[in-house]
Amino acid sequence: MKIDWLKPLVGHPGPFATVYLDATRSADAGDKDVVNRWKAVRRSLQQQGAPPGVLESLDEAASRSTWVAGPHGRVLIADESGVLVDRVLRNPPAVATGLWHPVPALLQAARAGDESVDALCVAVDRHGADFWPVNVNGTAKPEKQTMAGPHDEVSKTSSTRTKRATIESRAEDSWERNAEAFAAEIDRRVATQRHELVLLTGDVRVVNLVKEELGQEASRVTVEVPGGGRGPGVHEESFAENVEDALDSFRERRREQVLAELRQELGREEGAVTSIDDVVQVLARGQVKDLVLAESLADDAARLLAAFSAGETTRPDFGGLLNGRHLFIGPDPMHIATSRADLEALGVTEGIEELPATSALMRAAIAQDAGLTFAPEGSVELIEGVGATLRWTDNGTPKEVAATMSGDDVRLASPR
Repeated sequence: MKIDWLKPLVGHPGPFATVYLDATRSADAGDKDVVNRWKAVRRSLQQQGAPPGVLESLDEAASRSTWVAGPHGRVLIADESGVLVDRVLRNPPAVATGLWHPVPALLQAARAGDESVDALCVAVDRHGADFWPVNVNGTAKPEKQTMAGPHDEVSKTSSTRTKRATIESRAEDSWERNAEAFAAEIDRRVATQRHELVLLTGDVRVVNLVKEELGQEASRVTVEVPGGGRGPGVHEESFAENVEDALDSFRERRREQVLAELRQELGREEGAVTSIDDVVQVLARGQVKDLVLAESLADDAARLLAAFSAGETTRPDFGGLLNGRHLFIGPDPMHIATSRADLEALGVTEGIEELPATSALMRAAIAQDAGLTFAPEGSVELIEGVGATLRWTDNGTPKEVAATMSGDDVRLASPR
């Protein structure tokens, strides 16, 4: 999963306001429901000491519509410079929460972000193509763009002066030329906008022609979704369900691809590591391709937030996650270590902070454009609930060795 949308947080010292809202609008009240939910969270943030400027920034953000139909949530993260993150979540939170804290409550935001897919929907027919992004729940975002086919002789209607075979040949040739143009535009958008998924629908024959003309990269990320189209008569609810099914399938494939790579590379004792110490080492060297966290960590973080929202605690103890491990960071996002002395040995003498391990790990992963995946229980062997796949390895990369001689399935970390 991409977590580059959290990158605006890097370099901000905090504290932060983290807000989780139910952004679902009712048919009668519309956005008023959301505003009322936000007012309750706002009072909580004010009581926790959030400054007026932060609250005013959040007022403005929370009052803006998400333009998403159906149940959904929203996460907002702000500091005194303004709102840094504003993200729609596929599912509304069980309880609306606002937290003013030295570090943002990122685990829940990242886990909810795991549901997000950068998807482009394309509907084609003989005359043109429509392009629009989709929301996390499969519904269309409002920014639709239309492309007219460059060849307009697309009808096979007969003429008294032209042979039917000639008319049909011209029409089919126009279909093919238009399909080539639509495929070229999809190729361009995938190359420049890096969409994870393209959902192709519409006239079945044109869809097949477009698929044949797609380049390698666009073809790899394109799936056909039935039920959509450009003209009237499309059953929008049924098509949205088909889109959501396609997004669900993609999410599962994306997660399993990372976990399969982690299992394979741990088995080869080469391109992956596990344990906090080893993951810190490869993060500090910029080697991480995907950071993998146990899904139970996100569950634990959710329970901490829920207890705080219910008034059971005065402050959620995120430092208690990962067995209470803390890590040290420096002013550069790549500065991460298990001890202050390790950072000082690298020449870092100022700006050293101690953070809960989960916050420090995610900060370093975000800074080096790593992905993030949550591993369900039993899906992969993780020491201390943490692992990583690597972009590259060398003699300085920690090596994971399975202690098979003793019959123990615990992996031992050892230097190369």
